[in-house]
Amino acid sequence: MIDSYKLRGKFDENKLINSWEIMMGKPISRRTEKMFIKNKVLFVKLNSAPLRQELTISKSKVLEIIHRNFDQELISDVKFY
Repeated sequence: MIDSYKLRGKFDENKLINSWEIMMGKPISRRTEKMFIKNKVLFVKLNSAPLRQELTISKSKVLEIIHRNFDQELISDVKFY
């Protein structure tokens, strides 16, 4: 039914956002304020500047974790702000 109404993309995006804590762990999840996906880019707002810097440096590792759990076409980049 999801595929027939062409809702698969939005369904997968919401599933990714809801599984952020499972993928990244509680310490990162607790410091995450807001998340949204626009044009295949995941935007993550963090309330910790050192964590934001660390995740920006480790962006390829974060993308690897996401691609391991979800389709690679769902997200092409991650931006931390």
